[in-house]
Amino acid sequence: MNAGPEGLLLVNKPEGVTSHDVVDSVRRALGTRKVGHAGTLDPMATGLLLLGVGRATRLLRFLSELDKTYEGTARLGEETDTLDAEGALVRTAPVAAERCDVERAARALVGESMQRPPAYSAVKVGGKKLYEAARRGEAVEAEARPIRIEAFNVFGFDGRDVEFRVTCSSGTYVRALVADLGSTLGCGAYLVRLVRTSIGEFALAGAGRPEAPGDPLPLEAAVAHLPRLDIDQEEAVAASHGRILGPAGIAGPYGVFGPGDRLIGVYRDRGAHARPLVILGPA
Repeated sequence: MNAGPEGLLLVNKPEGVTSHDVVDSVRRALGTRKVGHAGTLDPMATGLLLLGVGRATRLLRFLSELDKTYEGTARLGEETDTLDAEGALVRTAPVAAERCDVERAARALVGESMQRPPAYSAVKVGGKKLYEAARRGEAVEAEARPIRIEAFNVFGFDGRDVEFRVTCSSGTYVRALVADLGSTLGCGAYLVRLVRTSIGEFALAGAGRPEAPGDPLPLEAAVAHLPRLDIDQEEAVAASHGRILGPAGIAGPYGVFGPGDRLIGVYRDRGAHARPLVILGPA
């Protein structure tokens, strides 16, 4: 029998708190320790966080690769050491760009590219977090990583501040993207404001507050974006014990459902077999 709440929560993270602070608030609100989050937002950023409660914490790994959409403000003509408003100003330059120039520069950044994580980020190099090394004045760089910018749209420009919307692959640093925008325009830029408005099909409009998150979505919501395999009762009994199944012929991980639309777990084909990645076990 289920001992507590479980499922997927959409939470609107406020400014000035960490993603872990949000997890702590939700733990208190729901009266359970079994809460985790998929992906993080910097303290300055606001918007959508996906949280798993109970057994759903085991499914969060399958949400991490979903595309994200953000709305934000970039300030041209100034640069900071952290690439955002929390850093120290390190350079200023005149802004000669018109809106058409900004739109053209944003379009040029759409597509696949390599992006180096900012110096002030939690990425580890040689066991050291980059931001800790940066605070000590150490010159440590992470390797560039592949990212994909699906869309980068400008919907406001007053000669200094750019209002934008970007949809990008998981792992993209929007503040680094904004810095690239400023570099392309020749005047520099930093991120002033950032709101995450969606993760995959999950939208900020459906999110609750950390202190009052509401009822979790069913476990199945955490794998709704994955292919689905329905199996009969005999196979369901085997799968619920983590046994190997026959291959489904499905690329990538897929949700396995038994009779009554019960989510049993997530499997992946490996050659001539399907092996479990996560088995939820009985509720």
